[in-house]
Amino acid sequence: VAYEESRLTACKRSCSLMNELELRRIQKGFLRNSFININDSYELKVAFSAGLTDSGSVGPFDEETTLIFSKTITNIGRAYDQTAGVFTAPVRGVYFFSFTAADYLKGYMGLYLYWNNQPVVFNLELNDHGGYASTSNAVALQLEEGDRIRLSLPASYRLYDDNRNFSVFSGFLLFQL
Repeated sequence: VAYEESRLTACKRSCSLMNELELRRIQKGFLRNSFININDSYELKVAFSAGLTDSGSVGPFDEETTLIFSKTITNIGRAYDQTAGVFTAPVRGVYFFSFTAADYLKGYMGLYLYWNNQPVVFNLELNDHGGYASTSNAVALQLEEGDRIRLSLPASYRLYDDNRNFSVFSGFLLFQL
């Protein structure tokens, strides 16, 4: 009888331990699945638009110059640095960027869009009539976290902006990868 009671007690402990382990496995799986679901539903919001300046003409410069779009219109996620003129990708994903640049004097206006230190887009406009002229472009880019996007004014080119925001740089995260 003592032997049977001993086996029964051991079996109860074993079953109890197995149930506890199974319960922990289920809880762990539930928490893991909950964590994944929480992350899948979390949506990082990144968007910015900035005007160039209220000062009028920008350039011409003797050398290519990064443009500092200092008039922040919106900067959700704070990925655009208005003091340096640089957007830094906070996460890996596909981003959309656009720009419009304007001038009103005869001559060349244009700009580069750089991805890190590589030019991706170049826009050029010869304003041969005087009066306002503008150029625009847009691009979708797959960026890694920390990649940098900026606009640059080529040497001897000029742009114009004032409180009406003729020259604007914008971008936003389409989706994370």
